[in-house]
Amino acid sequence: MPIVHFLNVKQGDCSLIEHSSGHLTVIDVCNASEPNRLQEAIVKRMAAAFKGVRGDFGQRNYPVNPISYMADRGMASVFRFILTHPDMDHMDGIRLFFKVFRPLNFWDTDNNETKDFSDDASGEFSEEDWNFYVGLRDGKPDTDPRRLTLYSGDRNKYFNLNDQGEGGGDGLNILAPTPGLLSEANETGDYNDSSYVLLYRTGVHRLLFGGDSHDKTWEHILNTHEKSVTDVDVLIAPHHGRRSDRSYDFLDVVNPALTLFGNADSSDLAYGAFSSRGLPIITNNQAGSILLDADKSPIEVYVTNRAFAEAVNGSTYAAANHAGYYYHGLVERE
Repeated sequence: MPIVHFLNVKQGDCSLIEHSSGHLTVIDVCNASEPNRLQEAIVKRMAAAFKGVRGDFGQRNYPVNPISYMADRGMASVFRFILTHPDMDHMDGIRLFFKVFRPLNFWDTDNNETKDFSDDASGEFSEEDWNFYVGLRDGKPDTDPRRLTLYSGDRNKYFNLNDQGEGGGDGLNILAPTPGLLSEANETGDYNDSSYVLLYRTGVHRLLFGGDSHDKTWEHILNTHEKSVTDVDVLIAPHHGRRSDRSYDFLDVVNPALTLFGNADSSDLAYGAFSSRGLPIITNNQAGSILLDADKSPIEVYVTNRAFAEAVNGSTYAAANHAGYYYHGLVERE
């Protein structure tokens, strides 16, 4: 360890960090539900048999259930759960997830978001999940995690300080939001710029989790944390990699050696912003779930879609220590 899991969870977010301390951090959740082992076995067989090697690898059709994924890997408890911001595609299944894993610490924002499910004909998300979250946010939880609301530059024991009060801990450094960004989000009702942006330092590597951050967040980050985010190893793309009517000029500084995109229609993704800068990306739709072994230098990359790994490498092999994954390559700068 440290190991980062970037899960293929429909058009939402869920990342896991296995820290060297033994702590487990979960950032957002989507597609969490009661395990259906027969259905999951069918999906796994179909995904493994998918042999497309160009363009659309179709892995968004085979999402994983984070609850099953974690249980299958012996992850029985969560030290901290971080909700980057109050969008339903970042808390889909949160009620059951908290019931199963009972996080000890819950990172939230002091947002004032409200939601009306009365006109939601799609039924994509659960009002019970939203009500459960509001109970956590407003102090009436069904479970009792320690709720923390943190801001850019905050430091404390365990997440970025060790027992001696020195830098280290679990290596989680908060770059955003600021109180001002959160206040403006509460006034406008646009909560993307209230999103947590986290820099995870392993001691050797830097991995940047973008949440759904927008332009004002990146203006703050470049003004306040430019050195920390220059030439990072891995970027978890803001807003799942969607274009989202935003500037990607921050990439000129961040210059990630690898960027991970979530699922969305190809027409919605910001391919041009990355390709014009020569920045490599991997999408969940290509790779399925993605695992980064940040204990290695360079970082080793594994994916669950064997067909994609073979298309990249010509041949591939199953990971010895990461069940269900296939070797993809290394995080290296050209």
